[in-house]
Amino acid sequence: MHYVTRPESDFPTFLTLYSGLTVSLLQVIKLFYARYLPNTEKYKMKPHELIKVWDLPLRIFHWLLVAGFFVAYLTEDELLTIHVWAGYLVSGLLLFRLIWGFIGNEHARFSNFLCSPVKSVVYVKDVIALKSKRYIGHNPAGALMIMLLLISLLMTSITGFIVYGADQGAGPLAIMAGSRYEKIWEEVHEFFANFTLLLVFVHIAGVAVESYIHRENLAKSMWHGYKKITTNTRFKSQG
Repeated sequence: MHYVTRPESDFPTFLTLYSGLTVSLLQVIKLFYARYLPNTEKYKMKPHELIKVWDLPLRIFHWLLVAGFFVAYLTEDELLTIHVWAGYLVSGLLLFRLIWGFIGNEHARFSNFLCSPVKSVVYVKDVIALKSKRYIGHNPAGALMIMLLLISLLMTSITGFIVYGADQGAGPLAIMAGSRYEKIWEEVHEFFANFTLLLVFVHIAGVAVESYIHRENLAKSMWHGYKKITTNTRFKSQG
């Protein structure tokens, strides 16, 4: 691969910028967090009323991650600067999601939706048979997809920084990276990038099928945060 030479000072610049953005994001979260705390009164509604499911920080994370991944995927050799900064964005978002998985609202927390792989597989079979149960938050298949995406994106980011450090002597892993195994790391990086893309397509297909089965626009609900609550709605996918 042929990269454009970049100065070694890009990571300190990024660190300063990202620290400022993190502080700003935490301030926004602080203002909105009380509003999005779980409220059991919201569940005492009549059938088909709307309730808030996806909080603002989670929705911002979701759509920024979509943008960041595709920008990184569609740029590389010719637009290395954009590619690298998109990688920084994705890495920062992954860190945020890890934290938000413990302190976010009810439906954002890992404790609310993580379940056994067996339950996820059974749910996928129900989806294929068009008889899957409806969950107000993440369903078992969604829980599995989230973990696969987070792991694959994390591996994509780490291997990308290793390749960048080995080739350019820059980035957060420049000190650890060496040129000896650069080609191997490059192959691993490309594998996880392509695997992530495959997961994205599977995720989109799953969202489309689930939207059809339950007659609701799941993509739209991730935009405005609201979903319908019905008498047969399940609230957790644990098990």
